[in-house]
Amino acid sequence: MLAQRGGTGQDHAMQAMVLERPGTPLRAMRLPKRAPAAGAVLVKVSACGVCRTDLHVVDGELTEPKLPIIPGHEIVGRVESVGQGVDKFHPGDRVGIPWLGHTCGACPYCAAGRENLCDAPRFTGYQIDGGYAEYTTADASYCFALPEGYSDLAAAPLLCAGLIGYRSLSMAGDVAHLGIYGFGAAAHIVAQVARHQGRSVYAFTRPDDADAQAFALALGCAWAGGSDTAPPVPLDAAIIFAPVGALVPAALAAVRKGGAVVLGGIHMSDIPALPYHLLWGERVVRSVANLTRADATAFLALARRTPLDTHVVPFPLSAANQALARLREGKLTGAAVLVPDALWSTSLGQRDG
Repeated sequence: MLAQRGGTGQDHAMQAMVLERPGTPLRAMRLPKRAPAAGAVLVKVSACGVCRTDLHVVDGELTEPKLPIIPGHEIVGRVESVGQGVDKFHPGDRVGIPWLGHTCGACPYCAAGRENLCDAPRFTGYQIDGGYAEYTTADASYCFALPEGYSDLAAAPLLCAGLIGYRSLSMAGDVAHLGIYGFGAAAHIVAQVARHQGRSVYAFTRPDDADAQAFALALGCAWAGGSDTAPPVPLDAAIIFAPVGALVPAALAAVRKGGAVVLGGIHMSDIPALPYHLLWGERVVRSVANLTRADATAFLALARRTPLDTHVVPFPLSAANQALARLREGKLTGAAVLVPDALWSTSLGQRDG
């Protein structure tokens, strides 16, 4: 059963797009809107980003979803009601709900402040119903106030593309020449952060993707080219957002001695065998796993100080399958964002679309 059915008291039915079986299209359903449990908030969704992680869930590449599940973990909305014991938020507050939805608080990782590695986590849109719906509930402890100056549509990609990009950038270190492989939603945000910090950014795209290369240059990247091309200077570090294991040897070849290659995705195809000389020289390959609430607090504070131009492609919620298909085919520039159909006709996204 859907987690949305776990509350008490039905107010009315809501629109939702539901994954019943991986590898099949989402199904449009009408489900009951329920009251929030203790410690939780009920949020009226105004926008939900479409993340590549959603695609991995829908396509069955992430293998432990709660089924059926409502995907979506870049959620922006207004608090409609609060459960018992919630004093962090009040009805009417604008909040963001990211991927990390629950941690145990007791395992060695949680105790060490590394809750992104929790032994018993639950994730929004994976084990907890997410934002491909008109309403969702979430543990208030894992929700965040959003910076002013961003519309609901513009704020949605901050909640995963921005957060994972920020954590990946932190793991890359304080470097001058940064490469980014796969110039999609996360890359276009982290590139702006890196440029604001004074770094030179080198964007790697599919070899024939002139639009993505032009997009990267328009955002201030120093260079853009195909992933099969060497950059004009040795890189101090590289971040790989594309889920393509074959890019790891390419990135290692582009990174100088002592540099790092950071894998920013939750899923990647197999990394091929590579000659040791690519790794030698104290080069490091490092993965990024999820995020912490401290990451969210730090990144949203940065976004408050540093306005970021998130490029969004809006879709009505009922067109979620089309948005996922566009992402799967690599035909998006920026980030897809879903808007509940009841809001679509009056949304900024409709006018921009």
